[in-house]
Parts: sequence; structure tokens; C-alpha cells
Amino acid sequence: MRLAAPVKLERKQDLWQVLDIPTFTNLTSSELDIPFNRQMLHIKTSLDEDLQNFLLENLDRENSRHIGIVAMEPGNGRILAMASYDRRDPVANPCLDSIYPAASLFKIVTAASAVDRLGYTADSPLFFNGAKHTLYKQQLTAPVNKNSNAISFRDAFAQSINPVFGKIGQQHMGKEHLEQVARAFGFNQPLTFDLALPPSHFQTSDDPYYWAELASGFNRDTTISPLHGAVMVSAVLNDGRMIAPSLVDQVADARGKILYRGQAAWQQRAMSPEAARVLQQLMHATIESGTSRKAFRGYQEDRVLSRLEIGGKTGSISSRDREARFDWFVGFAREREGTRQMIIAVMVAHEDYIGTRAGQYARMAMERYFGSQGVTTVGAPRVGGRDPG
Repeated sequence: MRLAAPVKLERKQDLWQVLDIPTFTNLTSSELDIPFNRQMLHIKTSLDEDLQNFLLENLDRENSRHIGIVAMEPGNGRILAMASYDRRDPVANPCLDSIYPAASLFKIVTAASAVDRLGYTADSPLFFNGAKHTLYKQQLTAPVNKNSNAISFRDAFAQSINPVFGKIGQQHMGKEHLEQVARAFGFNQPLTFDLALPPSHFQTSDDPYYWAELASGFNRDTTISPLHGAVMVSAVLNDGRMIAPSLVDQVADARGKILYRGQAAWQQRAMSPEAARVLQQLMHATIESGTSRKAFRGYQEDRVLSRLEIGGKTGSISSRDREARFDWFVGFAREREGTRQMIIAVMVAHEDYIGTRAGQYARMAMERYFGSQGVTTVGAPRVGGRDPG
């Protein structure tokens, strides 16, 4: 009888030979056994079983083509929930697919650049002409006049004003800087993760109008996964540094020998600490008075949500064939008097009927996680056109 070869799992990349995406799609338990190389390995994940199963039970499968929900601890990158649905491919995991248009989520990147490169604050005065959610070439070149709309940087972000962010991209960023900041936020490079994943996609051109489209998220070429969306938000809460996401806490062999133990790890710096502080203000305004105000209406009086500081960013854009509408929410919640905090990233592709929206899922997840009286999993130590989106 041949003996099983020893398994060496010293780095996250070593897990790629053992783990695959289908194995970790819509788990209902935080622990599982998997066969590998003629032996059985016992995997302990970071999943919060209560939150994970709550989300799985409340996915609106009837009215959605794709759903991807990722909840993560910002201080160490541990995945608390990863719930997904794909009507066309039951074994796919939209939480990890980097194929969905980022839409206005890219305004997070542009906003960080505006603080670091242009010295913007939340109160910086800005001007735009025309409608809020269109992006015509004349809106990018029109001079400030009596017909211009005045708005603060905070409100431009919260209300997702396309011409404001388009002008930043066209007039102040340009091709090379857009490529630089996109890479700083993790585009076009693989995430450090327990599973091998394709990178999110970003490309530029020599067309100044395309720079405006990119900076405002008014395009379908920039794509991202919900997991990457959560990682981007982690920089907002970690003084500008992105945390590497982690799903596997521990791997042991059949005799109980620990073969791998997860550790918190940083990704690269996406922005300065000052930009991170400004982004927190901008994302809070999105909840208070911006595009997420309906989803979070009355949260100040809610038994659970009133105890939290909440911020977010939305995004919305149709598919190229106009048969689906991508709906995004990425954001955070943390206790005002306590230590628990959570990042949430949600992508929903609606079809003919708009069912449960991304912001609604985010609110549900926050209420469940912070309202739970049970003991959650013990975390690793901290390491520190028109587009209404």
C-alpha cells in the first residue's frame, strides 16, 4: 500500500494546489474535509456560520441573474461570509469572478487620487453643468457660469456626480496617472488569496474622453469582483493600506497535524492616510444623503444600526446587451462603542424585475452581524449615457 505523500503548505500560493473555487462556493459550515493526494485534509475557514447561512437563505434567486456577497473583517482580511448565485452556471461563484463592470465603484479610486494629487478635502467646492448622471463631452469642457451647479466634493461623491469625476479624470489625471492609481488599488494584478483568481481588469487609451469615462466609472471595460471590492474598502479603514483577504484559517491532516495556519497580510498601499480619512467622510455622506439614503432610511433609529458608523459607495450600469442591470454596494460598518467592524461588498445583476437591491443586502448583513448575540468566530490579530450609481 502506497503511503500518501507529505503535503507542504507554507504560503497562500501553496493552497492553490489543494483548493478550488467550487469547493468553497456557498458553504454552510465553517469546517470541511477534502481529499487530496490519497489523504483527507481538514479545513477550518473564517466563515461566520450564522451570517453565511442567513445570507444564503435570503438570496433573491427568482429575480436575479447573478449575486455575489462578501463580508470581511477589515483589520485582518478574514472572510465572514461569501454567498453567491449564478442562474446560468450553478458551479460559478460571482463573489470571485472579476468580470462585472465596476461602474461608479471606480469613483473611490478617483476620489483618493483627488485628495492625494490635488489636495481636495470633503468641503472642496466643485462645479458641473448639465445633469448629474450623464457624461457628455460638453459637460467636461463647459466653463463655469451662471448655469453651473456648485457642489462640495463630499456631495459629488455621495450623489455620484459623473461630470465632476469625469473632469477630474480628463483634466487632472490622464492616461499614465489613471493606470498608476488603478494598479495601486489592485487592478490588473492577482489578489493575494487562498484560491487562484483572475485579476480585475483596467485599460486606458489615448482618448481624453475615455479618461473621463474611466474616472467616473461610466464604462463597461473596467471590471472587478465583489471580493476585490471589499479589499478596496479595506484601504479606507486601514490608513490607505489594503488588507489581503483570507478564507482559510487552518489546514490539518488526518492526524491533526497543522499543515497551514492563516496569517494577516497586507497588500500594497492604495492611498495616503489623509485620503483614507476623507474617503470615510465621503462614504458616510453616501449613506446620509447620497445614493444609499433609501436603502438605509431610518437607520439612526434602528436598534442595531444606530450603534454603528456606516459608509458606502454604490454603482449601477447595464450590461452591453441591456438584458441585465448591475447593481453594486461596497461599504463598511463599525461599532461606535466597541471593536467589531465589517466590510461588505455586494453585486446583483437584475433582469426584467428589480428584486432585492445591493444596498438592501448590505443593510441586512449589517443588522444580522452586529445584532447577533451569539459568539462569532475568533479572528486573527489585526495588523493595523446615464449612470445613477
